[in-house]
Amino acid sequence: MNIGQAARASGVSAKMIRYYEQIGLVRPAERTDSNYRSFDEKNVNELRFIKRARNLGFSVEEITNLLSLWRDRARPSREVKAIAEDHVAELEGRIAEMQAMADTLRHLSGCCAGDDRPDCPILMDLAAGDPRPAGTGRRTAKGRFGG
Repeated sequence: MNIGQAARASGVSAKMIRYYEQIGLVRPAERTDSNYRSFDEKNVNELRFIKRARNLGFSVEEITNLLSLWRDRARPSREVKAIAEDHVAELEGRIAEMQAMADTLRHLSGCCAGDDRPDCPILMDLAAGDPRPAGTGRRTAKGRFGG
């Protein structure tokens, strides 16, 4: 099948297929005599694998490792599990950071009157430029602790 057909069958755009080839994530597709890419079912399965892994938030480096393990039928599953567990820990850390940001913004919104006056604790907090992550006990514009 050509790249358009492989894209439809895998759910990965032709542009991304070309990119994955360029960065070495997938092996370059075979070429026809007229130099068009030619994909088979194995290529499409790899593209589906990559799409699913991307949807789960794995990095290109992690996907490279997972693909290598997937292709190796003699692989120990503990290596795959370790990659997955590391990724879960990373996701949970990002979730905690985002929750702290939401908590801080919720608190700042609660401090803002939201009326016709120009005073705004949200803008004052942003202007303070505190580089610490949201939710780490930073003071808000009204002197209260956020997060």
